[in-house]
Amino acid sequence: MSWDHASPYIHQVTVLPEYIDALEHTNNTQYVNWCNQAAWAHTTDLGLGADAYRALDRAMALTKAEYHYLRATQLGDVLDVGTWITSWNRKLVMERKMQIRSVATGDTVLRARLSFVCIAISTGKPKRPPAEFIARYTPALVD
Repeated sequence: MSWDHASPYIHQVTVLPEYIDALEHTNNTQYVNWCNQAAWAHTTDLGLGADAYRALDRAMALTKAEYHYLRATQLGDVLDVGTWITSWNRKLVMERKMQIRSVATGDTVLRARLSFVCIAISTGKPKRPPAEFIARYTPALVD
């Protein structure tokens, strides 16, 4: 009933009727959306939102995602989506981990690992991150 790493960035969500599927639980694709929202919210909080990405002509683009669905969630459940930057080689590649927990029970309902590569937005090709990325992402790195 604890977080996998200390001091997560937390993005809270509530399971709404439109997230429920034919099995009467949250559709798996919604967890992917929540992880994406949490990652963007964390990045923006670090000062590197979409506007900063465009101004720098750089972005961290998703290259690989692994999701482990552990428990179903239901209509009205309130969930904390925790995220951390767990690896950042300061050249091209970053790893972000996600954990979704039920606020009511503390149970972990999902774990995810996301890999990103730094790209030039203008070309879509891998490119070394600018100094701003290193300055903003490095302090957020967890052990």
